[in-house]
Amino acid sequence: MTGNRLFTIRIFIFVTFLFCLAHSGCSQKQLVRYKDLKYPRLGDIEIPKVERITLSNGMRLFLVEDHELPLISVAVRIRTGSIYEPADKIGLAAITGTVMRTGGTTSKTGDELDEQLERIAASVETAIGLNSGSASMSVLKEDIDTGLEILADVLMNPAFSEGKIMLAMIQHRSSIARRNDNVRAIAGREYRKLIYGPHSVYARHTEYATIAGIKRDDLVAFHKSFYRPNNVMLGVSGDFDTKEMIKKIEKAFEGWEKADIQFPDVPEVSYEFKPTANLVSKDDINQSNIYMGHIGGVMNDPDYFALVVMNRILGGGFTGRLFKNIRSREGLAYSVFGIYSANYDFPGLFYVGCMTKSASTVYAIRAMTEEVKKMTEAEVTDEELALAKESYLNSFVFNFDTKGEIVARLMIYEYFGYPPDFLQKAKTKIEKVTKADVLRVARKHLKPEKMQILAVGRPQDFDEPLSVFGPVREIDINIPPPPQPPKK
Repeated sequence: MTGNRLFTIRIFIFVTFLFCLAHSGCSQKQLVRYKDLKYPRLGDIEIPKVERITLSNGMRLFLVEDHELPLISVAVRIRTGSIYEPADKIGLAAITGTVMRTGGTTSKTGDELDEQLERIAASVETAIGLNSGSASMSVLKEDIDTGLEILADVLMNPAFSEGKIMLAMIQHRSSIARRNDNVRAIAGREYRKLIYGPHSVYARHTEYATIAGIKRDDLVAFHKSFYRPNNVMLGVSGDFDTKEMIKKIEKAFEGWEKADIQFPDVPEVSYEFKPTANLVSKDDINQSNIYMGHIGGVMNDPDYFALVVMNRILGGGFTGRLFKNIRSREGLAYSVFGIYSANYDFPGLFYVGCMTKSASTVYAIRAMTEEVKKMTEAEVTDEELALAKESYLNSFVFNFDTKGEIVARLMIYEYFGYPPDFLQKAKTKIEKVTKADVLRVARKHLKPEKMQILAVGRPQDFDEPLSVFGPVREIDINIPPPPQPPKK
């Protein structure tokens, strides 16, 4: 076929396409603007029944069958956490949670466990976070007995081998050495210390000295203090028969005796609303990372769901006011963010922030302050309210996309003393939020005139001195050197 003929055929096809398009019967009047599209109300979500049983040793079980795939997943939650570790041994909980698994058990080394799990395409992991410990297992249905045996052995009989303890310590020291490499991480870390206090269990972090003070006996004692069956929740989802699974769990954890557990006191968060200006001087960057705000809330606050909507209007991604006004309209930042966070058992954080060029630092702070202030001055628009609620509700179903998630969330609610249907009620409560509710909670919970400001950057390049917001406190982020070994 010649080139001219091929060209002619292509032109013919294109002209025919345009003719069909012009006579397809679609008129301008039939086109609907995307803003005018109407969607039906979201249906109710059906939650599978979760069987709840307490074994004779005090372990609480949460089980839901799911026969779609021949897989079984186990999630474990233990009441422990770094909030219970001594101030001079920060890092103890995290290292304990790591070495429980990597260090093996009294019958098998960590490497032997790795090989055994690899042979059956299974996984067993452990960790300890701020206010809880966790473990997980994933295994094929046919290998559930082996998986439970390994999981139980890891939880009951960790060996805490010296070699794996040293490896975990090296990893923590490496993290300490690199903690000032990421400017955003510096800002987030120091802001948390600013709100909770530098020595608060909710803001403190490891240092070389706290890692150096940790010994194997500390790990053994920390494990012994909290790892008892009556302090454990175990959730199972997957392809199993509930009655048979209960028997398998009882067999795997046979001999694990319950005990009285003494939990150390955790200091309550004490916060004073006050405006402050704080600076972390970094001469090797040409932009500022800004965090500003105050204490947040807790999830059992009656205002929580109205605050969720308010938060989405203020800082909700591409549709939030901060993004549209600070980034798009003002062009002050390529990254801008804001969140009013709430935790289960202690207050979260409220902050707005951005990354902006050094020469617009003070201007950006004023602009973000103005956006927070506007939330307390007038009701949001109908469109903003509808979009915020829809964005929450349209993603709501993903809280229930696996039965494993449902079991894990039910365990979290019981762990923190929340009603089991807390999330199910969220949908109805979000739907009922009004513009008046958003304004009311903004006026009650936002304090734009009492925000604490933190800027990380080159102060000599700022458009104005940070002192325009008050006396400036300079924060030292130098890393204390490792303790020197005693001279012989």
